[in-house]
Amino acid sequence: MIYTSRYIKFLFTILTMLVLQVLIPLNSSSQIPPPKPKVNPQNVNLEELEEEAQDTLEKDLVIIDHADIAIGITGEGRQLFKEVRQVEMRQGETYMYCDSAFLYDNNNVRAWGNVIIQQGDSVNIFSDSLFYNGFEKKADFYSEVVLESKQQKLFTDRLNYDLNTKIASYYEGATLTNDTTHLTSKIGYYYVGDNMAFFKDSVVVVDPQFELKSDTLKFDTKEKIAYFLGPTLISQNEGKIYCEDGFYDTKNKVAEFKENAQYQKGEEKAWADLMTYDGNKKETTLTGNARFIDGPKQAKADVIRYEEGKEITNLEGNAFYKDEKQEIRSERIRYDKKNEVYSTKGRSRMSDPPQILEADRIDFDGNIGFAVGDVIWRDTAQNVSISHCDSVTYLKTEDFLKAMGGRPLMTTLMDDDTLFLAADTLISFKQNPDDSVRTLLAYPDVRLFKSDLQAVCDSLVYSEMDSIFKFYDDPIIWSDTSQFSADTIHIQLVEKKVNRIYLYRNSFMINSPDEVYFNQIKGKNNIVFFEDNEVRRMKVDGNAESIYFALDDDEKYIGSNKTVASSMLLYFGNNQIDNIKFYTQPKAKFTPMSKAAGSDEKLDGFNWDTSRRPMTLEDLFFEKNKSKVEIKTPLPPNDKTKLENKPEDKSGTKPKSDLKTTKQ
Repeated sequence: MIYTSRYIKFLFTILTMLVLQVLIPLNSSSQIPPPKPKVNPQNVNLEELEEEAQDTLEKDLVIIDHADIAIGITGEGRQLFKEVRQVEMRQGETYMYCDSAFLYDNNNVRAWGNVIIQQGDSVNIFSDSLFYNGFEKKADFYSEVVLESKQQKLFTDRLNYDLNTKIASYYEGATLTNDTTHLTSKIGYYYVGDNMAFFKDSVVVVDPQFELKSDTLKFDTKEKIAYFLGPTLISQNEGKIYCEDGFYDTKNKVAEFKENAQYQKGEEKAWADLMTYDGNKKETTLTGNARFIDGPKQAKADVIRYEEGKEITNLEGNAFYKDEKQEIRSERIRYDKKNEVYSTKGRSRMSDPPQILEADRIDFDGNIGFAVGDVIWRDTAQNVSISHCDSVTYLKTEDFLKAMGGRPLMTTLMDDDTLFLAADTLISFKQNPDDSVRTLLAYPDVRLFKSDLQAVCDSLVYSEMDSIFKFYDDPIIWSDTSQFSADTIHIQLVEKKVNRIYLYRNSFMINSPDEVYFNQIKGKNNIVFFEDNEVRRMKVDGNAESIYFALDDDEKYIGSNKTVASSMLLYFGNNQIDNIKFYTQPKAKFTPMSKAAGSDEKLDGFNWDTSRRPMTLEDLFFEKNKSKVEIKTPLPPNDKTKLENKPEDKSGTKPKSDLKTTKQ
């Protein structure tokens, strides 16, 4: 039976009236009907009741608003289905369009050809065919399915959509587009009302800024935020990021990567408990067990921050950096890759073999370095160190180092013993950076301490070229019971052992085992020759004078011998004078002990000065009768840092002088 479209509204009106007739009667199965409510006919609006019933009916039933052709088939006393062509249908606020459709069971629809469902003004779904359950308001779309929601589009060949919950789902693959972002997966759930989508199995996101592959992903279609719910790999600008949790805000260019987070780009690799990225600032932050590798370069810290635009890396907390040239440890390290500048804060250690620098703060631009706060510098190749200073300036190309502030202390090995040298300023440099020859300058108030040698002066120069210590401005050297002084003193080393001591202008040597009687040798210039750490010869040139006290066989003083000559040559054995040669009309005078007293027994210029002599390592840092400073560097054994008086031997005799005169 064929109906034209103008009769469709009439048929639905008849159907509506039949439904109302069914709803009006009371339940006939009740044995005792309930009492009828009293109705005031004047208060009943039959038209309003009819409109409410009509509205309720239209929300639940699929209504055909238009069809070019409609075919109805009846059977078993009821209408089985209708076939309609060029259809416009609706159910509540949902509108459906198609080329042809079957309506059966009064409310179910099968549609073909250019199928469209519109739900409000937010959702449009297109497909080639459709099955719609009007009772449950659920739709199954087939072939070339497109779901549109605002700026999002979902493409698939099969889609399930619940119009009640506004949830779309697919299980055979789909693609979601959002502006320039495209997402594909095998399984997905799209919560249209919440602007949220869940994707699983072979998830791929393609964006102009990145490409993402994941096992499970949640995507906020409104805010354009991707949440990683499983193993995820992101590729961007030849770099790759792997994680198993986190998110990527594509709109604000902010990302967070957690759970086994890793990064790789060429030779660059990074790991951390948490990685964050701010695309606006172009800043990447690695937090918790952060590590970074770039070829030979390695970095570790609690937190690593990288500023991409400036190429600046900040390492914070237990910071460590290493490259092919150096190694740095500190609480905080800042590295400027463009300018190759390092700076540290907190206790820092920079190793540039063979040199090591420690300080509370270090700034280094690849050539010029500046260290501040309890600075320690070491040259492991030369076995030399400088400590106890407030600041150090370092020039790498010239291998120049200047230590000042506090009381800089140089420590080195000499003659299998530790030599300590302190001054207000220490400078170390190489005249030729290509070789290992180093020069040391120290000034002012220079003090030197060694277990068998001590010295003071105002300034000092030491060159590894000739292995000579040069003492200037009122220098004094002490060795055991002897004291050497002159305007200038040189100590020459051979294989790090004292070989000669040169005393220039106003040379004066004093020896006294008891500080009662003093053996003295004076001259213009003086050269002391050493062999096996003992004095073998002493040559005095120009206005040579000497006073020495002779002993008898019982080691008792018998008198003083005063000699004047143009020059002298003294020979020693076992630190005792074996022989003396006088040149150019020598004059000698012997005075018995009974008369050997007074100023005649001291040469002009005599100055036995023990007040300036460093007796312990602490004496290098403070003046006597003043409070001592704290020594932080571990000290050698006591026998190396403190001079003690020699005990008397078992015979009870006094210690012998190093310059004992020959018996007369």
